[in-house]
Amino acid sequence: MKYLVAGLGNIGTEYQDTRHNIGFTILDALVGASNIAFTEKRYGSVAEYRHKGRTFVLLKPSTYVNLSGKAVSYWLQKESLDVSSLLVLVDDLALPFSTIRVRPRGSDGGHNGLTSLIDILGTQDFARLRFGIGGDFAYGRQVDYVLGRWTPEETKQLPERLTLCHDIIRSFGFVGIEKTMNLYNNR
Repeated sequence: MKYLVAGLGNIGTEYQDTRHNIGFTILDALVGASNIAFTEKRYGSVAEYRHKGRTFVLLKPSTYVNLSGKAVSYWLQKESLDVSSLLVLVDDLALPFSTIRVRPRGSDGGHNGLTSLIDILGTQDFARLRFGIGGDFAYGRQVDYVLGRWTPEETKQLPERLTLCHDIIRSFGFVGIEKTMNLYNNR
């Protein structure tokens, strides 16, 4: 069984370790803990993570968040996968910091990366792991907040939450999105 796990983020050192790049951060931590490496390929950095007979194609699109649909669509086709085998890792302003919600489908919720995916894939029916980044910013400062770096307190909490995200990715491949939702949405 094979799955595509797409972490949304922006390429470039200026975006590294920002809230908007949590999708990249989750995948970087998984790759770092798994003795595998990303390779630059068409439309992104790709790694294959294998776990107990399952293969997870990990994708960090190089198309920037707002055009993620192009990269994800390409890799779904390249790997001959249906959207039911797709898990998207994305930041969410509407959730408090470190809150994790897994969903089998949904709207874009105002997230341009999800808008791109929905437009290009032609469906809202793909699984997503929404990582709460909070919404503690002054009026008109949303972009600065989203593209800002984690606070020292948030940075301390990230490793434990990243490990939980890795458990969710594996669970998605083994028991599916519905059971994964039931197991992890209140943790």
